[in-house]
Amino acid sequence: MGDKKILLIIGGGIAAYKALELVRRLAERGVKSRAILTAAGAQFVTPLSLAALTGDQVYQDLFSLTDEARMGHIELSRSADLVVVAPATADLMAKMANGLANDLASTTLLATDKPVLMAPAMNVRMWQSAPVQRNAETLRRDGVLFVGPDDGEMACGEFGPGRMAEPDAIAAAVERALTGHAPLKGLKALVTAGPTQEPIDPVRFLANRSSGRQGYAIADALARAGAQTTLVSGPVAIDPPRGVKLMRVTTAREMLAACEAALPADIAVMCAAVADWRPQIAHNSKIKKGGQKNDQQNDQSLALVENPDILASLAGHAARPRLLIGFAAETDDVVAHAVEKRTRKGADWIVANDVSGDVMGGTRNRVHLVSAAGVEDWPDMTKTDVAEKLAARIAQTIKGAA
Repeated sequence: MGDKKILLIIGGGIAAYKALELVRRLAERGVKSRAILTAAGAQFVTPLSLAALTGDQVYQDLFSLTDEARMGHIELSRSADLVVVAPATADLMAKMANGLANDLASTTLLATDKPVLMAPAMNVRMWQSAPVQRNAETLRRDGVLFVGPDDGEMACGEFGPGRMAEPDAIAAAVERALTGHAPLKGLKALVTAGPTQEPIDPVRFLANRSSGRQGYAIADALARAGAQTTLVSGPVAIDPPRGVKLMRVTTAREMLAACEAALPADIAVMCAAVADWRPQIAHNSKIKKGGQKNDQQNDQSLALVENPDILASLAGHAARPRLLIGFAAETDDVVAHAVEKRTRKGADWIVANDVSGDVMGGTRNRVHLVSAAGVEDWPDMTKTDVAEKLAARIAQTIKGAA
């Protein structure tokens, strides 16, 4: 991609600092950047920093006598192969969605005849507000591409969707947009995510703390890489990725049935935190406390039976996926348990991680990729970046085996 160029528009938000790293990541991929820095963006990064990293002039003023004598906003809007807005603020999104042009950035966006990729970044309540969602949907209908936003902690201290995607994820999205790169096009992928809930009675169940974020990120990454992706999800509070077929389930047995119904598949990533056990009896009525005062007489015992092993079931299925990947969430001896699990379950790869901290509810992960070739230790990164890296490795492996 050495001859590819982007125009990077930097909006005003604390995430603007990531734009500097994005320029570096793109340069590593052979993509040259030219930058427009909004007045608000200049409150967070300096023109000098951008100029040093891009090796080019930084553009800021719509009414620059030298630039506009050459119709600078027209030339800028059409000289690049792709326009990238990062961070894409609510203001910039609203201007483009509604045809407003009162500064260099918004004028350039309306004048461009090139694809536009936006990486939104804003407070969670702003992102979820009806006006911003209307504008985002308008832009999508107009053909604007999006990467993110991610879930995460905001500079304001709130938590939720609105955090700008990490530079590596944006760079990968830029590469796809520039090359039309869909390495998994024509392939079918199956992903499981979230917890399962095993009923005790109508109001109680056995479950775990899985948020589903990692599985949803993997489904999104595979779909954006071109795979026809089915996501089998336990109960989570996450919006499904665009372009993914979602199958909602509750119990482990329902998840197994949904996975089998989704076969055949070329790729299967079993990321769900499936309950190993379920109550032997699921009561039809709420279990009531006894009336005795003696606590020992009020003790309840819960008989458990083992749930089906979804990963092992797919490994032995007549329609076994070409590449079968399991996850191992461990609290000790992470790699050793994962190596043993890969052999015992019949998986091609195991992605292992330590969940003794806040991993199951958090936005970051540090994993180990276990395969027949050995163990790869990946550094700590966002769950989105883990998903991007895993999708890239899957594409590399599938392509090499074709």
